[in-house]
Amino acid sequence: MASLETLDGVVSSFDDPRGIGEILGSDGVSRRFHCTQIADGSRSIAPGTEVRFTVIAASDGTWEAGSVEPA
Repeated sequence: MASLETLDGVVSSFDDPRGIGEILGSDGVSRRFHCTQIADGSRSIAPGTEVRFTVIAASDGTWEAGSVEPA
């Protein structure tokens, strides 16, 4: 998957049972992410956490957050 850019943002939601979350980026765009993209391997992150992430191509042709790290 190709990387587009690295941004700062805030986790706006995270569903622990599904492992799916959403980040509101500093560019005003919301992007989904899967728990496997949390860089420290923790598989969970609290809403409201400030993060840095890379914008990556998703398998469905959209863009999502990858390499999610607490800022």
